[in-house]
Amino acid sequence: MSIEILMPALSPTMEEGTLAKWHVKTGDTVESGMVIAEIETDKATMEVEAVDEGVVGKILVDEGAEGVKVNEVIAILLEEGETEVFAPAEGGGSGPAKGRVEGGASKASETAPVPSPAPKPAASAPSVGKADISPASGGEKDGGDRIKASPLARRIAADKGLDLAAIDGSGPHGRIVKRDVENAQPSEAPSKATEAPASAAPVDLDDPLKAYGIARDRYEVEKADNITKISAKRLSESFRDIPHFPLNVDCRIDALLDFRKRVNAAAEKDGAKVSVNDILIKASALALKKVPAANSSWIEGGHIARHKHADVSVAVAIEGGLITPIVKDADQKGLVEISREMKDLAARAREKKLKPE
Repeated sequence: MSIEILMPALSPTMEEGTLAKWHVKTGDTVESGMVIAEIETDKATMEVEAVDEGVVGKILVDEGAEGVKVNEVIAILLEEGETEVFAPAEGGGSGPAKGRVEGGASKASETAPVPSPAPKPAASAPSVGKADISPASGGEKDGGDRIKASPLARRIAADKGLDLAAIDGSGPHGRIVKRDVENAQPSEAPSKATEAPASAAPVDLDDPLKAYGIARDRYEVEKADNITKISAKRLSESFRDIPHFPLNVDCRIDALLDFRKRVNAAAEKDGAKVSVNDILIKASALALKKVPAANSSWIEGGHIARHKHADVSVAVAIEGGLITPIVKDADQKGLVEISREMKDLAARAREKKLKPE
């Protein structure tokens, strides 16, 4: 049957987007997983892949069209042997495909088109199905039925180790959406072939950071309130789903350089020389002490570890990449001590004599 290709939702808040580019044209053969278009939102431009196979019967939305609503039909895909292009008519029901593209295939008439000759007797007019296009490859239900799910639902399901075939969709036409995946529970008795790895053991709140080599007397544990839990969840989703980019600013550091000159003059008798980097390490440590929320770690299960000391890691370039040795208790150390320790750490890092921490 003819398949409608719909405008996908690329984020939970997306309502419309721009069809930036078509990678196919009418008459092209489409295979599952093939990139067919590029969709642009206010956050990113993403390639979308076809879930179904067939031949492009008609493109309904022009390349470059703006304000295309989510779930709007943007193209029609014909299965093998089909020659008529059908889509829902404006007044409901089925009729010849109509859309933003005025040229191209023959114009739609108000009367139903005459079916083309078919080798099978009593051939009925093709019905119209729905097809998802997604940035991720789609799966299949048992029996070969396509799983209809939004791109975000697919990503969350993959992160949670959920089988989309076992989830009922509550979106349009039974489509699986974000809330369906979030409300789904992992199967209690998965088969051996699909059994997921055992979940991590419950966090020991008596010593939750033991695995990271952090002594228990160096932090305090407190229970997070509901607002903090929700904020943590939303920030994690944002970091995972939304593209990030760095920002650079120029700083006037005349006062810092003057301060460094005076420090080095006083430390000259000890043979020490403080760098700008050493001063930044100390400043970062003092800032962490001044803002305890920034000097904290999230513990699975809804708890927060508030660190009593400020440890600062510093990137050191070595052959083959970067390593980040840690200046511990930087808030309690002087600039000369930090300078000497940093020189020692950098030398050991380049000689590959540092132990992982």
